[in-house]
Amino acid sequence: MAANLTTQPPIIVGDDKTLAQSPNLTAKTAEFDKTAVEPVAYRRVYVWELPVRIFHWVNALTIVVLSATGYLIGNPQAIFSANEAYQQNWFGWVRFLHFAAAYIFFFNFLFRIYWSIVGNEYASWRSYVPYRKSQFKELWDVLTTDIFPFRLHGKVSVGHNYLASFTYFGLVFLILLQTITGFALYADMSSFFLSHLFTWVTPLIGSDALVRQWHHLLMWAFIVFTIIHVYLVFYHDWIEGRGTTSSILGGWKFEKDEDLKD
Repeated sequence: MAANLTTQPPIIVGDDKTLAQSPNLTAKTAEFDKTAVEPVAYRRVYVWELPVRIFHWVNALTIVVLSATGYLIGNPQAIFSANEAYQQNWFGWVRFLHFAAAYIFFFNFLFRIYWSIVGNEYASWRSYVPYRKSQFKELWDVLTTDIFPFRLHGKVSVGHNYLASFTYFGLVFLILLQTITGFALYADMSSFFLSHLFTWVTPLIGSDALVRQWHHLLMWAFIVFTIIHVYLVFYHDWIEGRGTTSSILGGWKFEKDEDLKD
């Protein structure tokens, strides 16, 4: 039975013995295999500092809590409706979690503004505020590669590409609007001075109902942003293979030497 087995010497890819040991392997295929295993020079680059990573995960957690509790506040569920009033304090906990998460969200945002001044180049406000011609050029480069796939490969950014940076710059205004409308709604039921700084919002917009409606719509904007954000993170991690996902845990990315030189 062993005589019926045909064995071939092992193929050593990239060695001159390849063709001699495997007559059926053409020179073209051998050359392809040789280039396929060529090592690519990568370097570890420390991109996301610890304060940025802490901000990211605190922000993610508070957005989840705020969205879940905000949805329940806007659409109260009639559960345990047959119980006594003292047994229905679950909604009070929902409101408490929403208000507590809102304060954490707000001060976490203020901390990120501070870190955009004192942090490294990837955390700096200069990477997000559109004020250079090269930023708009890179924005178009990303659009023609990722969104409208006119090309297979564009410029690889070490930190955020500029489409992401431009999106986060817009997110700042979304956060401000959500914070302003949220504290305006909270001002009528709180004695804390911070919420009373926003009592002018309701007269400006017209009524509590309109403020609540805008606050609710902005919540859905955050939900849509989160879904797209998570998708694009995994997409770039799969396409580029540079540790995009793990970088927000450890801070390091893997970049090709040629990309760093650019």
